[in-house]
Amino acid sequence: MRQPHSTARPAGFSLVEVMVALIVISVGLLGVAKMQALALSNTSSAKVRSLAAIEAASLASAMHADRAYWGTLTVPTSMTVTGGGLTSITDANLSGAIAAETNTSCNFGGAAPCIPVNLAAVDLINWATDMGNLLPTSQTAISCQNTLPVICQIQISWVENQVSISGAGASPNLQNSTGTRAYVLTVQP
Repeated sequence: MRQPHSTARPAGFSLVEVMVALIVISVGLLGVAKMQALALSNTSSAKVRSLAAIEAASLASAMHADRAYWGTLTVPTSMTVTGGGLTSITDANLSGAIAAETNTSCNFGGAAPCIPVNLAAVDLINWATDMGNLLPTSQTAISCQNTLPVICQIQISWVENQVSISGAGASPNLQNSTGTRAYVLTVQP
């Protein structure tokens, strides 16, 4: 009787095949991690941009509500808001009202009515405080011309961290950088 000649190879994976599979999976997982980091960075950037737009619209609404002051400017007015504080105000009346403001001159339950420049001062103080809390490293420039109709421009600037993917192919790299961003809103109170 003949003995069966066994030339069959053992079944299963070899160590080389397992190592290749692990390398392919790890490269794929690194790519997913890079994409996750990029998505997280973009979400943070979108948050700051949204806050800047909301705050600019908030100041524009305050300007619309106090047209008695903002709509009748007799001198070109500009000011800067940095870190929650108002600086370099060119309108002497507004600057004086801001310096004297204690939130009592516009007490809406009081007997004396609030004059427009005091209302503008209260609005700007409250708005600058909000900006300092929400975007502490931002700088805002507000400039209004005194021609009719009065047109004001609100420009909010901030430094933003950016994460980007550079390179293509098998090994793109994440790069961190910073850049100055600005949001500009033009208002006609």
